[in-house]
Amino acid sequence: MKRDVLTSLSDEKLVVYVREKDKEAYSEVVRRYGDKLWRYVQYMIRDGDLAAEIVQRSLVKGYENLNSFDVSRKFSSWIYRIAHNETISEMRGRKKILYWPLDADLWGVFESREQSPEDKLDDKLMREWLDSCMAELSEKYRAVLVLYYLEDKSYEEISEILRISMGTVGTRLSRGKALVKKLCKRNNGER
Repeated sequence: MKRDVLTSLSDEKLVVYVREKDKEAYSEVVRRYGDKLWRYVQYMIRDGDLAAEIVQRSLVKGYENLNSFDVSRKFSSWIYRIAHNETISEMRGRKKILYWPLDADLWGVFESREQSPEDKLDDKLMREWLDSCMAELSEKYRAVLVLYYLEDKSYEEISEILRISMGTVGTRLSRGKALVKKLCKRNNGER
């Protein structure tokens, strides 16, 4: 099948095509998800090379387990779940959990801040400051915040990726935002 036809297939139809007709077409899955998964993993850990290894392992696991994927479900949630599990396994294998600096996009979590960090810090220091706040969050809150704010995943997708209820997604988002706000205030010398 020509590449332009492959690119027009939905993820789920592509999976069926790979399973039934052409294993080589999995390269289209890699093209679609390689960078996205790497971005997610690199937000969770600080080592870009390690993130690339984790994504490669995740994509290989996805390929090896493609027959177990239920095509009535969303493929993106399934492949993100594999990458998430691989990332968490790697993080638990290390003594210190590392965290990659966030893009400024996450500043949206501060819906009602009393004093703007921009008044105190230039952009570089602001990112470092937010990074130090986020680094203190547990994985369960960090994962939800990154998936929602940076990966633009819906509550339903996050629920599938993390295997938690949609209510828990909402709770963790709310608590995660509050914790980040509190940590950043504390890290700024406020109590």
